[in-house]
Amino acid sequence: MKKIYALFIGLLLIATLVYAGQDRSLPDSKLTPGVILNVAKEDVCVPGYSQSVRNVPQSEKRQVYQEYNMQADKSPCPCEVDHLVSLELGGSNDIKNLWPEPYTGKWNAHTKDRLENWLHKQICQGNMTLQEAQEAIRKDWTKAYIKYGINKAGNKGNIIKIVH
Repeated sequence: MKKIYALFIGLLLIATLVYAGQDRSLPDSKLTPGVILNVAKEDVCVPGYSQSVRNVPQSEKRQVYQEYNMQADKSPCPCEVDHLVSLELGGSNDIKNLWPEPYTGKWNAHTKDRLENWLHKQICQGNMTLQEAQEAIRKDWTKAYIKYGINKAGNKGNIIKIVH
């Protein structure tokens, strides 16, 4: 019985270490698949749109941390409760579009913000559809960041006119 208990404790410790060391650059797709609103380019391109729809109460932010078994004041945080599909790209405040995104590491909240701003600009300039931007960020925002060649300034990516 002691061997089984020791084995269980060992496996639990390993699982905890693996979970703690996970790459947090992407959300858990089961918890945060990304939810979008039924909006058009004309809606999201209005100055101040994001601020007009932003509504994530503290209670919902606490629930996000609970679902991810994380605490705002413990590693890998500091974090922000972020929208997977940002509001400026037509994302929703629904909990299935929210996740705790760290401020540290290569792929962090600030890096994702640069991509979101760049994608928003491409949409509003007519270089990309809203749906294409939503899908790129929803699938794997780190790959989209690389694909579009976003730089640290966040405004000099490879501007690609998508032709259908």
